[in-house]
Amino acid sequence: MPPHPLQEILQPKSIAVVGASETSEGGRYLSSLLKLGFKGQIYPVHPKHDIVLGLKCYPGVRDIPDDVDYVIATIPSSLALNLIDDCAVKHVKCIHFYTARFSETGRQDAIELEKEILRRAGKAGIRIIGPNGMGVYYPAWGLSWTPAMSSQPGSIGFLSQSGSVAFEIIESAEVRGMHFSKAVSYGNALDLNESDYLEYLSQDAATRLIIIYIEGVRDGKRFLQILRRTTPKKPVIILKGGRGQSGTRATASHTASLAGSMTVWNTAMAQAGAVSVAHIEQLLDTAAAFYFLPPAYRNHVGVAGAGGGWSVMAADLCEEAGLNVIPLPDAIRQALKKAGNPVWDWVTNPVDFSIAVELGPSFITKMMAENPDFDLNIVFLDPQRNRGALSSDVILNEFPWSDLQKKPLFVVLLDWGKTAAGTDLAGSELYRDLRNKLIGMGIPAYPTVVRAANAAGKMINFYVDQNKNLTD
Repeated sequence: MPPHPLQEILQPKSIAVVGASETSEGGRYLSSLLKLGFKGQIYPVHPKHDIVLGLKCYPGVRDIPDDVDYVIATIPSSLALNLIDDCAVKHVKCIHFYTARFSETGRQDAIELEKEILRRAGKAGIRIIGPNGMGVYYPAWGLSWTPAMSSQPGSIGFLSQSGSVAFEIIESAEVRGMHFSKAVSYGNALDLNESDYLEYLSQDAATRLIIIYIEGVRDGKRFLQILRRTTPKKPVIILKGGRGQSGTRATASHTASLAGSMTVWNTAMAQAGAVSVAHIEQLLDTAAAFYFLPPAYRNHVGVAGAGGGWSVMAADLCEEAGLNVIPLPDAIRQALKKAGNPVWDWVTNPVDFSIAVELGPSFITKMMAENPDFDLNIVFLDPQRNRGALSSDVILNEFPWSDLQKKPLFVVLLDWGKTAAGTDLAGSELYRDLRNKLIGMGIPAYPTVVRAANAAGKMINFYVDQNKNLTD
């Protein structure tokens, strides 16, 4: 298969940042290229500066001595047409317009300006990213829109119509140990749109998982065709903005998109095999499951460590998430009996550690990991279970992690909020250390069982449905 046309566009050998000064948005893009180590030529463009961030600055794109592959434009919309004419002279392949105040304003003159931009750019063979978007984050190529972004590449491809949502998702994902192959904040999608980017990511060898925040589509039929071709190869998680009446109105003023009927949308997503989520938290939770864990093709779950009433609630929440909380296999009961557990016939799934406490967490969870009746496991870690000042290593050493990780493993790292002493548990050094060490082992951690169960349900049901489609 020949390379996708976007491959060349997103791997420029030279970039001009138009509107670059040390205190402007253009300066931020320039700093990002320097910080992430873009290895090509970088040309600041500003009529009032000779040097910007140590680089020679040019008054216009036409003044750059060499051809330019890619332009980042942070100038007012009124200067956009002149910029396109300059870029045509320099054989520019793509312009990313960070610039806003186009058709999203609803003003007729802005709508007409967009049309003329598209006409002139098309005539010159220039592709447009945006306008009104943050552009491309491609850490392996040194592209970013803020110096704070990580230079570490990962396997998530991310599309977002919203710049602010893209910021939040990328920053939050990185805290949870997830990194990106490519991300595109594409705004109004005047030229290149969600279908183009999805098609590219579907073919991209560095992308193993695709996540999308979308408000509306330019070509629904094409988008669904590409989505149907993509989901058998890699999971696609979609968060739809503009689901209600007020959200639909906000969508129109944000990126000039048509939100459409949610009933039709949900049906189409299900038929295409995409994983739908309702909010950013659920998007990140579900992405973590796909990012870290192997697939499973049945939904029989074992739950361990939920005490008392938590066991009852954990069972309910798992079932509501589409998981099957099967009875504890007899082989495990007999092993408990042989080991001398006095209540071996009382222990059930979910396993209450306070009942099986004599043998410790390692004994029961190892058996659950090895038993073929369980397809995945959810294990509770409670930093407050022992009120003493435990280290993270002492807590973690209670569990046979190498055995548990042979199947999809979801850890509920319980966050009780404030401790009795008024300490914020999730902000404590112990909690952070536990979470970071789990991430380092490739284990997703969730603060509540409902979040773990929902993520597990969405991941497992995706693979179950995928397996059914392959065997039908």
